Amino acid sequence: MKYLFLLGCSLLSTAPAVAQDAAADTAVDDERGEELVLYHPYRDTYITVVATGQVEPLVRSGQSISVVGRDEIEAVQGPDLTRVLERLPGVTTARSGGLGSQTSLFVRGANSQQLLVTIDGVRMADVASPGGGFDLGTLLTGSVGKLELLRGSNSVAWGSDAMGGVLAVTTKVPNGVTGSLEYGAHDSLTTGASAGTAGNGYNVAVSGGYARTDGISAYAAGTEPDGFRQWHGTVQGGVALVPDLWLRAVGRYADSKVHFDGYPAPNYTFADTPEYQTTRQGSGRVGLDYSGNDLKLAAGIALSDTRRAYYDPTFGAAPNFETTGRSWRADVKGRADLSDKFVLDFGADSEWTRFSTTFDARQEARLSSGHALLGYHGGGVHLTGGVRLDDHDRFGSHWTFGANGAVDLSDNLRLRASFGEGFKAPTLYQLYGYGGNVALRPETSTAFDAGIELGDRGGYRHFAVTLFRRDSRNLIDYVWPSGYFNTARARAEGVEAELTGELTEGLRGYASYSYTKSVNRQTGKDLARRPRHAFSTGLDWTTPLAGLKLGADLRVVSESFDDAGNFTRLDGFALVTVRASLPVTEQVELFGRVENLGNKRYQTVAGYGTYGRSAYAGVRARW
Repeated sequence: MKYLFLLGCSLLSTAPAVAQDAAADTAVDDERGEELVLYHPYRDTYITVVATGQVEPLVRSGQSISVVGRDEIEAVQGPDLTRVLERLPGVTTARSGGLGSQTSLFVRGANSQQLLVTIDGVRMADVASPGGGFDLGTLLTGSVGKLELLRGSNSVAWGSDAMGGVLAVTTKVPNGVTGSLEYGAHDSLTTGASAGTAGNGYNVAVSGGYARTDGISAYAAGTEPDGFRQWHGTVQGGVALVPDLWLRAVGRYADSKVHFDGYPAPNYTFADTPEYQTTRQGSGRVGLDYSGNDLKLAAGIALSDTRRAYYDPTFGAAPNFETTGRSWRADVKGRADLSDKFVLDFGADSEWTRFSTTFDARQEARLSSGHALLGYHGGGVHLTGGVRLDDHDRFGSHWTFGANGAVDLSDNLRLRASFGEGFKAPTLYQLYGYGGNVALRPETSTAFDAGIELGDRGGYRHFAVTLFRRDSRNLIDYVWPSGYFNTARARAEGVEAELTGELTEGLRGYASYSYTKSVNRQTGKDLARRPRHAFSTGLDWTTPLAGLKLGADLRVVSESFDDAGNFTRLDGFALVTVRASLPVTEQVELFGRVENLGNKRYQTVAGYGTYGRSAYAGVRARW
């Protein structure tokens, strides 16, 4: 009840702002004749691609989508992406140690491997890992320009892996030159730079950064630090071949190294024999984009390659274990305006994946798909429904259905609802790796949600409440000592609430709360590391004093269990962060923060360490 009390207090404190006229900052979109919000302190938060794979306003989707712009990412500060994502409803995280360690993101209680992650349109699943998911510990905020999170199953538009949702990451594209440097606790240094320019028929941008830290002991009871470092860079650009046809390309590379404690984890490792893991990620896409009056088409080829190596210097300089996962993907997608109210989104793709490890010979698989979504937008009503067919060369074909809708009740106030099916193909490791089973079937899910929403979270005022449920079947798990089997069913249900807005001139607040009950339907036990309550709130104040900005955030998470049998309990915790920034000139800004102000001891994975009170300071510059 204490979490509900905190939520209530926060909602009451901001309710007067929501009750005011929400239509004050609107204009008419000449193209559709619909009202659009003009006020956006966080740029690009009104536009999304995760609903259908095409760029469109959020108000046209009935799905639960949150968008975070670069201004908000910079306001939160620091390289840790989870601190940004935890502001959103329905999100909890678990990390096995300090920055750079294995990081899982749970959306509405779904397994972290059931969240599809894309970076600049490239799917980033590690096809050589057992679950095939993406490790958020390898993604830092430095070059991120925008985050879009869709909560709920959406395999109609995105295919395999989108059972729990879709996280789309877009690299920032500056107009000019930017740079930043931050230093703080545990000898942590984070730097980044970017540059971009655009002209008549071309654009180009480069960005990159370096981060290192001595870190903390991955083993909670340990004393030696387990460090982390990463280099990362992105190059992207485009050129108009003719006025409506562009050639576009993007490439990203990240090289990470993180120390960890011994096996079986998280046993203590002495400092003179540190164990560590390296991860090298390369990804990119090249393609053509056509934009006509009534037809938009995009076609391209994408590559994602992840290579990991594990070292224990006690046994020599060579890696003890290596994995390689690669996927090639050819795709075409489009949007046709059938009339002034009807649109058709469509696409087809084929993906070729392969993996190998030190102990597993190379194996390959092919997955081909086609989908279509018919949308109606008119008179304050937005309806979309579609179907997808996937054909996997190992387990055959799978159909997926989905539909969503939104109805405008008044200016910026709407009802929305969605139904979506999801599926996740067995990974190559689950089929052919240690304990592999070629008879595995795909995991599947059926999800519903319904809610009411005022505005969008980047606007002047925003309020949303959503009820949701997801049922998952044929979940794949390792059954010791036999191997992988379709063994489990699960259900996740609950409610999300979010409120953001201007409280007074110069003072902005936000609050988000989630109640998520995630249960194994065969055992009746809670799913591991899925707290039922998660609450975030904060304030940002631009003072009258020379543009000084002050901010504070509170994150409260309830207790959970670390294991499927619910024998090991993880205590709940509350963390406070305070932030400040000060412009020195029009181009230079100083900033700083203190995380875990109360020096709270807590764990998100049993036996693994977390940061105590930590202070950081830095500088940003723009030209």
